[in-house]
Amino acid sequence: MTERQVSDEVVREIAELRQEIRYHDHLYYVLDNPKISDAEYDRLFRRLEEMERAYPSLLTPDSPTQRVGGKPLEKFGQVPHRLPMLSLSNVFTEDELIDFDQRVKRTLGISSVTYLAEPKLDGVAIELVYENGVLVTGSTRGDGYNGEDVTTNVRTIRAIPLRLAPDSALSKMSVLDVRGEIFMYRRDFDDMNRMQDEAGLPAFANPRNAAAGAIRQLDSRITARRPLRFKAHGVGRLEGPFVPSTHLETLETMKDAGLPTNLENSRLCHDIRAVLDHYRTLQRIREELSYEIDGVVIKVDSLDQQSILGLKTRSPRWAVAYKFEPIQATTKIVRIEVGVGRTGTLTPVAVMEPVKVGGVTVSRATLHNQDEIDRKDIRERDTVVIQRAGDVIPEVVEVVIERRPADSVPYTIPETCPVCGSAAVRIGGEVARRCTNVSCAARVKETIRHFASRNAMDVEGLGTKLIEQLVDRRLVQNPADLYGLDKAALASLERMAEKSASNILEALERSKNVSADRFLYSLGIPLVGEHGARLLLQEFGTIDALAAKSVDELQTIRGIGPEVAQSVVAFFNEERNREMIARLQEAGVNPIPLEPPPARPDTPFSGKTVVLTGTLSISRVEAKTLIEAAGGKVSGSVSRKTDFVLAGGDPGSKLDRARELGVEVLSEEQFREKLGR
Repeated sequence: MTERQVSDEVVREIAELRQEIRYHDHLYYVLDNPKISDAEYDRLFRRLEEMERAYPSLLTPDSPTQRVGGKPLEKFGQVPHRLPMLSLSNVFTEDELIDFDQRVKRTLGISSVTYLAEPKLDGVAIELVYENGVLVTGSTRGDGYNGEDVTTNVRTIRAIPLRLAPDSALSKMSVLDVRGEIFMYRRDFDDMNRMQDEAGLPAFANPRNAAAGAIRQLDSRITARRPLRFKAHGVGRLEGPFVPSTHLETLETMKDAGLPTNLENSRLCHDIRAVLDHYRTLQRIREELSYEIDGVVIKVDSLDQQSILGLKTRSPRWAVAYKFEPIQATTKIVRIEVGVGRTGTLTPVAVMEPVKVGGVTVSRATLHNQDEIDRKDIRERDTVVIQRAGDVIPEVVEVVIERRPADSVPYTIPETCPVCGSAAVRIGGEVARRCTNVSCAARVKETIRHFASRNAMDVEGLGTKLIEQLVDRRLVQNPADLYGLDKAALASLERMAEKSASNILEALERSKNVSADRFLYSLGIPLVGEHGARLLLQEFGTIDALAAKSVDELQTIRGIGPEVAQSVVAFFNEERNREMIARLQEAGVNPIPLEPPPARPDTPFSGKTVVLTGTLSISRVEAKTLIEAAGGKVSGSVSRKTDFVLAGGDPGSKLDRARELGVEVLSEEQFREKLGR
């Protein structure tokens, strides 16, 4: 037998083994319907491993044997989401869901809408990128724009195909972004905890946390040993010949390609009443499902209608999550502690006897502020009902008065800071008390922790214990001081060897070249989160340019309201903040400007500023939504920078001001004509 003949037989056998193993993986991990025994599966797998060892040139990245994990990573890289992975807006009552339906129908100008109602898996959001049918990248949601590269870990999950079914429509797509959830079956989670117990190791709190920890292991061999599952629920980019018309068609096509979906528990609903019926069904059977769900996701099925409805700043307008009722439990408050945040806010927290709530053991619950404590009359040693819904921090619902101790006394948040002893006051009618000492150690520690956190400057190794030492020894009093640290100062700290000190200094050096939006977020400006920082820096490019803007100029940005604008201006007006930024820049911190957002299609409102006045036939929120969807901005006052004034019935002084400045005034009919509606 010649070498050529042997090679043909080997190639054929390896291909057949891979095809058969993929088939049984799909039956077991996707359909939960195995057709062969574990021993028979192991025999096939070992044979493929033997063949690939004997003929290493035939080993391919998408072989089933390549799921076992490899060399541990030092750190996860970043992966940009080419289309943002937005969150969903939540509703908690039937009335709120009906309001959502009314808004959708009103915006679309139709009397009925078809929805797809899907179980909301309590898992970890993930994006899988396939190119020509082959998995190339897996990443977490992250901030919605950039996620962590967990490709190596994702490849170990047998429910995720490394190659899509070759005869499927999706295998022919040049680019396909699959969005879904990584989770665990209840039985697998229980088995895993049983093994933890037998090994004398601590149990995992709940399936979601266990899945999140597994997918973020730097050693993918650990991930491979965790019983992770996956279900797809949508797509991002779709580049290729397949052009779906509905969301249901998309899910069905993904299923045909070998991607697991949740179609068996989803329903196509032709009105909102049918959605409510399915919600009640899933709520009734949720404990019977093999996995945990915390609500129902309702999506407009028509993709054309989704496009018309568009997006809000952080969520789509065509979908909503209807969450299940919160899960409650009863426990006892041992004591009330008060923490101090970076803005000086004193936050009371109930320290409780540990209790399981919805499968999660909790021992702390936020009490928010004094008004909330007074309203519910919460006291130390009270027996209380607590609740949590999804990932919401547990909260106290009510006190069981009949079980209150006879010597109980009302609780009052102290009028002095529990850390530095300075006065804690209510400013300008605020609900919360704030420590008035900007140099309070607790405030400084929280400021430094936020500055160095993963989504801000990402100073690896600068953890809570180290920050406490740096502040307590007065080596660091604000973020700029970090860049003046030297090896000797760091090495003198507890549990800080010379090598560790070098690592911290290297991490600080790496952090100097951070993106401008992350730098802005790191400064801890009240009300400016990651998304707001990105919006501001996409518009103005640099910190210096942003610092020079007025409240009115900031409000012209879609998604930036008056409170955020005022907070930004107040921050940059404070001399100490400007000095700190100057010191950071002198130390070599060099924020990288952001690229502007992708250009919107040209419309008569692209780049234009519109002011609304008078009574319109639609709500101002809807008018604002339509203008923003067309690339425009809505402002609250008329100026020389205003392009249009949309005037309804009984317009006020804004119409007079528009005429005085020669600004074009639109009737509602003219407005709709420009929109092409």
